[in-house]
Amino acid sequence: MNNPIIDEARLWLGTPYLHQASCRGVGADCLGLVRGIYRALYGREPQAPPPYAAYAIPHDGEILLEAAQQYLEAASVPAQVGQVMIFRMRRSLPARHLAIMSFEGRMIHAASGLQVCEVAFSAWWQRRLIAAFSFPPLSPVSIPEQEQA
Repeated sequence: MNNPIIDEARLWLGTPYLHQASCRGVGADCLGLVRGIYRALYGREPQAPPPYAAYAIPHDGEILLEAAQQYLEAASVPAQVGQVMIFRMRRSLPARHLAIMSFEGRMIHAASGLQVCEVAFSAWWQRRLIAAFSFPPLSPVSIPEQEQA
């Protein structure tokens, strides 16, 4: 079950939670985790995000969802292994959390106040899932050298 997205995501396990950060082993939030995986797979991010609030502000729109629509490929729910999942924590607020679907009903995410961890994709999370997206296809050029061997 080799998957370059999950392999990279698992390298981030234990990275402390740090709002707006995206540095493996140093600090990351949920967006920073996805940004870091994207950089590792494709060499760079499509665009650095502007500063963002640590909490959902009702009037700031669906910034996270719109960015995913712009830079990732829409997928159907339920998510498949290696896809980015987007969650709305409250119905009245914009989507504000991301995770990567892992194997065997698990997900990898940066947990606020904790660290990047792999946890059960439980019913609680499933109820809040609003969208899934795939990373763009990997070409042999974009796969890290150690995986091409």
